[in-house]
Amino acid sequence: MDVELRHLRCLVAISDTGTFTDAALSLGVSQAAVSRGLAALEHALGTRLLYRTSREVTPTAAGRRVLARARAVLAEVDDLVREAAEGHRRLRLGHAWSAVGRHTRRFQRLWAERHPDVELHLVRTNTPTAGLAEGACDLAVVRASAEGRGFDGAVVGHERRVCALASDDPWARRRSVRLAEVAERRVLVDRRTGTTTADLWPADRRPALEYTQDIDDWLAEIATGRCVGITAEGTVAQYRRDGVVFRPVRDAPSIPVRALWRRSDPHPAALAAVALLSEVYGQAPPRRSVAGPGPRPTASG
Repeated sequence: MDVELRHLRCLVAISDTGTFTDAALSLGVSQAAVSRGLAALEHALGTRLLYRTSREVTPTAAGRRVLARARAVLAEVDDLVREAAEGHRRLRLGHAWSAVGRHTRRFQRLWAERHPDVELHLVRTNTPTAGLAEGACDLAVVRASAEGRGFDGAVVGHERRVCALASDDPWARRRSVRLAEVAERRVLVDRRTGTTTADLWPADRRPALEYTQDIDDWLAEIATGRCVGITAEGTVAQYRRDGVVFRPVRDAPSIPVRALWRRSDPHPAALAAVALLSEVYGQAPPRRSVAGPGPRPTASG
């Protein structure tokens, strides 16, 4: 016999209400149906889940374990149903590190004012598509083209590159640095979603690179003074950290900020969000473009 959701709901209702009668009332079914549901679940699992006396119902050791998993499963199912029914009323904006940098707060507030019927949620996912390919978001902000097919995209703005270094580094007293100078240092890069590659420098003047996979690790290592990093200026606004300062790299090319969405099934509010992103960046309204194979999508150092 298969375990069914109604069986799990019976177990949870009995545990929450304390009696079969109250469980039946909470579920809107008969007491006999609750009893059958619990019996079917115990039979399917091959173990007793509840001790029943004339005065109380208490879970067995196995029952406590099953209850914890049952609550998690039912919560996931309820969320799935809610997402299917109300997904168009919530827009999940994915990013790997920096969201939309110093424009993030303005974007959030303008969105709430202009689109009060669609809740905006920022979702940080440190993957090449900032969670879009994984289904974690409906629209993603990345800082390079998408790898692979299946997405449409548009450039919504540009950001300068900055150098992250320890606050007691000699360069911290300067207003800016040059790429050639950075080439003499050890540079820490997020291999998975970073904007920095060796191609920033001539082939014969490239720095030694080390790799990390998360913003917190990246900042912690740079704070030691052992290495520096190069990132989009959006990182500066989102991640202020004691022991780390940022200085512009004055001769480095700017970084395009792109919005990506699924080509086959875009969120109804996706293009409105793209237009607003362009507005807060001061970019002309974007023309829709296919984000086909190209450099890895990035959002960070």
